Amino acid sequence: MAGHSKWANIKHRKGAQDKKRAKEFTRAIKEITVAVKEGNSADPETNPTLRNAISNAKGVNMPKDTIERAIKKASGADADSYELVTFEGYGPHGIAIFVECTTDNTNRTVASIRSIFSKNGGSLGTNGSLEFLFDRKGVFVLETNSIELSDEELELELIDGGALDLDNDKDEELLTVYTDFVDFGKMSTKLEELNIEPKKAEVQRIPLNTIELPVEQGLKILKLIDKFEEDDDVQNVYHTLDVTDELIESLEEE
Repeated sequence: MAGHSKWANIKHRKGAQDKKRAKEFTRAIKEITVAVKEGNSADPETNPTLRNAISNAKGVNMPKDTIERAIKKASGADADSYELVTFEGYGPHGIAIFVECTTDNTNRTVASIRSIFSKNGGSLGTNGSLEFLFDRKGVFVLETNSIELSDEELELELIDGGALDLDNDKDEELLTVYTDFVDFGKMSTKLEELNIEPKKAEVQRIPLNTIELPVEQGLKILKLIDKFEEDDDVQNVYHTLDVTDELIESLEEE
């Protein structure tokens, strides 16, 4: 899990410096819209899903007024209507890829995802064909420089909240906390009790096993992942590539 966590942090750094910022905002607005609709409430005090969506929007540095406009629009009669759809397939070298989308036009999204797979040496499979390769986990990213508890006190509190694994990136001052899917709400409540607002809080699909590839092949897979993530309908992409330190170093040198 550590490799995937570090890779996610690198993506965040790169994204904050270029055009991916706009995509992050679009993704956050969609998440807010879906949270308001599914929770039947524009009040984050009574809608925990919306509360997480707002936290995630803040995590990508979305301005407060933009967040408020998104909530207001999502609760209006003319709000956008999105459907959650998923796709499963294989990229080159046997790497499994799971794509989560939020779309207002399913036909467009299906055509786009199928095209990305086929043009890059991959193949789109049937829904459910790869789900067994991933485990759904709650993932919380905390900024350690704003936490007043000692490391030991924090660890004990997080374990009490359902933490299964902790990944501390001291260079970036980020702590990634993993929970079982069913403990996502429990950890959210624990962090509220501790007055800790996570930089990101979401359910992710963590690969049960990963495949290590030579750097050149691995970089091609990561570039394929980027192509999926550049699509406006794509919210998240999960894969079974082993993101090694060597692969991360090569990526940072590009």
